Amino acid sequence: MNELLKLLGSVAPSLATMVAGPLGGAAVSAIAKQLGVEDTVEAVTKAVSEDPEAALKLAQIDLETLKAQHANTADARAMQVAALNQSDVFSKRFTMYLTTFWSVCAAIYIGFITFSVIPDKNIRFADTILGFVLGTVLATMLNFWFGSSIGSKEKDKK
Repeated sequence: MNELLKLLGSVAPSLATMVAGPLGGAAVSAIAKQLGVEDTVEAVTKAVSEDPEAALKLAQIDLETLKAQHANTADARAMQVAALNQSDVFSKRFTMYLTTFWSVCAAIYIGFITFSVIPDKNIRFADTILGFVLGTVLATMLNFWFGSSIGSKEKDKK
């Protein structure tokens, strides 16, 4: 798996991130299907390392993935611009209200989980919810309002 991640990292970084993530098996299966090889890490690694055409296909898939991510972000920003041009105050400020609500909920939950005693049988649930709040809720809101670090990461690579 490490060899595949190393190869993908140099050819298709966003695909490498997907393979390394929680849905890595599904990502490897999709790559194997695109390359027309057996659905195993070894087969995909061999195809990428031995066939320059496979690397080109993966780079194209990576580009399409980045385009889809960019389109998603652009659509969210366009929605916000359209909302700000409305005369309805609630519609204009809805994303701000939603962000405020989830920020307050996250702060209360983080404070509660930090300063209260959690029964041993509930620690796993508390940790899972904390991971969701930090990794999804807060990260998504920060990404929406302040942008992602993808551009900074790409700039650093160059």
